Amino acid sequence: MKALVTRLDSFGDVLLAGPAVRAVAARADHVTLLCGPHGVPAARLLPGVDDVLVWKSPWTGFQPPPVDRRDIDALVASVDADAALVLTSYHQSPLPTALLLRLAGVPFLAADSEDYPGSLLDVRHHRAPHAHEAEAALDLAEAAGFPRVDDGRLRVLPPPAAGALTGDEPYVVVHPGASVPARAWSPGRCAQAVRELAAAGRRVVVTGGAGERDLTAYVAGDRAVDLGGRTDAAQLAGVLAGADCVVAGNTGPAHLAAAVGTPVVSLFAPVVPAERWRPYGVPYLLLGDQDAPCAGSRARRCPVPGHPCLDTVTALDVVAAVDKLVEVA
Repeated sequence: MKALVTRLDSFGDVLLAGPAVRAVAARADHVTLLCGPHGVPAARLLPGVDDVLVWKSPWTGFQPPPVDRRDIDALVASVDADAALVLTSYHQSPLPTALLLRLAGVPFLAADSEDYPGSLLDVRHHRAPHAHEAEAALDLAEAAGFPRVDDGRLRVLPPPAAGALTGDEPYVVVHPGASVPARAWSPGRCAQAVRELAAAGRRVVVTGGAGERDLTAYVAGDRAVDLGGRTDAAQLAGVLAGADCVVAGNTGPAHLAAAVGTPVVSLFAPVVPAERWRPYGVPYLLLGDQDAPCAGSRARRCPVPGHPCLDTVTALDVVAAVDKLVEVA
């Protein structure tokens, strides 16, 4: 059987699909993961994925492309599967994707859907009201005939050793950036946390993407190793795997840390619910006011002056959380 799993949005979302992908891979001869461009680096890290099919959807992402008939026709022509699992976030509809997969001739489709699917789905599953995104995907896989085959934690393929980048262990990683500004702790607070962690005797490594070099340089200062723009996804996994703890917002690297088994201090802005998006399967501590006025708004930029959900968190709060998690680990 050839199976297709779709997860069309971001890096972290694709990582959260990993346990469901493994469940599908245990029953299928070949698994293709259909994802958007931002999800590709994560898709290539997932165990159980044989092929990655990339498509930029008009109904996902922050800058979706216009609907293009030729682009859709090309996608439909490229799909070859006997069964498909359409994974979405709790607030998204799977039906546009299901329609295209039906046009591609996929005979069996399963998805979570509160909307009436007509003939678009063979399994219309209703997710548990408060399920974490990773659990919801696993529940859907099981309903579609792909029961879980392991502990269901996030995983990636073994990452490369990162000692040449990080220097001597032990160390703590601080990842100051986030794809959504509302989910980022302020640069000043991040820099202060680095200084306080260093003053407490911890080696600190600061990570970030190619477009975040100025941010990571500022946050690292002269107290930390600055790896901004110096790692691809696999190398970042190696850096996070070697850390005692990772300090990050609600963003992809927090899920990557969980996938390599590293505890996470999660600076979690409640614009999306922590019960669905917190670090999964590893020790973690949530910092940030989860009852702030922005809670559940899905805002990309903070709608409340002063960013109170996160900027009430102090550098010393982070130091204490790191100490607690490292002690537990």
